[in-house]
Amino acid sequence: MNTTTGASSEHLRNRLVDAILNEDVSGLRDARVETAMRTVPRHTFLPDATIEEAYANKSVTIKENPDEDALPLSCASQPDVVHFMLVQLAVREGDNVFEIGAGTGYNAALLKHLAGPSGQVTTCDIAPDVTAYARRMLDANRCDDVRVVTRDGALGAPEFGPYDRMIAAVGMWDLPGAWWDQLAVGGRLVVPLRWRGLSRAVAFRREANRMRSDSVKMCGFLPVIGQDGERNGYIDDNRLVRLYWDEDQPIAPELLRDALTQEKTVVWTDVTVGPSESFDGVWLRLSATERATCRITVKPEAMEAGLHRPASPALSPALVEGDSIAYFTVERTAEDPGAEPRFRLGAVGYGPAGVELAERVCAQIRAWSPARTAEPVVTAYPADTPDNDLADGAVIDRPSVRLVIVY
Repeated sequence: MNTTTGASSEHLRNRLVDAILNEDVSGLRDARVETAMRTVPRHTFLPDATIEEAYANKSVTIKENPDEDALPLSCASQPDVVHFMLVQLAVREGDNVFEIGAGTGYNAALLKHLAGPSGQVTTCDIAPDVTAYARRMLDANRCDDVRVVTRDGALGAPEFGPYDRMIAAVGMWDLPGAWWDQLAVGGRLVVPLRWRGLSRAVAFRREANRMRSDSVKMCGFLPVIGQDGERNGYIDDNRLVRLYWDEDQPIAPELLRDALTQEKTVVWTDVTVGPSESFDGVWLRLSATERATCRITVKPEAMEAGLHRPASPALSPALVEGDSIAYFTVERTAEDPGAEPRFRLGAVGYGPAGVELAERVCAQIRAWSPARTAEPVVTAYPADTPDNDLADGAVIDRPSVRLVIVY
């Protein structure tokens, strides 16, 4: 397709990169990544999209899910996320790079541009039709030296390792043991990691017996196939309010059936934000301090029926213990006419322990406020690491890894 209304692909590509840098959502910059994104044509990896769609700062679906209520099976990632994850990865000339999630092949082409003629790039996907698509697009773009393999990304590709850099373009709930074996000490891994209902692009540096983060950024990716440690369930009879939690958390949604029918308690803090200020760090703070942290999603019909609005109905942090729940909420403050709107932050609780849980949410809002851009350090250890060898912090156990999250 790739029809255009007149602007050249180069102009649209440069305009997209300029917009990403001007908006500066992540705060991360690298001149080599900027050059790669101005050079590698995204539209040629998306032949079924218009050229305007290819250079919009949006993800593009390339493989629909037959289940209309489910997420797509494969897509081209949003360009600003591609940009900051490549900055996190810090690919050098001559690096050997492994990518999990082939997608369109566009990201692999960017990786090859960064690794240069002396570098190597291997990209993989579990779906043969996805790898076949990526292979066609890479060949059409003169990237025939990029390897494309069809397999479960959790297995890696040991025959081409060890790797200096590894990057996942799918949401991971666990860090497979094979990755530890194939990533060289001193190497870097960038992965959209999922825990406590949230997803963050975590940049790890591989050390002898652990991986330690130096960058944690907000992102959203399709979940990898085969990792099913996240649970979900409705907590109301009308299936309008849903929780998402991890298998290591003792959450039983059936215990909350009556909670939302009880009187609510709203607890407010003195913390406020402007209309464009992020409060994403509150969720991260909760995940580092509260084992009960999970995610709540609420459909509009539930709020129309009287349920108090979460801060973000599509995904907000919540605390759940037994038959009680509290979740993050916001409310516009009263201000002088003409003044910039402000929103105060708080929590709403339901159930016998709702007030206590709401107070605990508010405690983390207050802890977040004086250091709003602070990022946690996420340290990953092999699953057999003894407790006394872990750093201090909140411990989250997965089948292949022990995560420690601390501020």
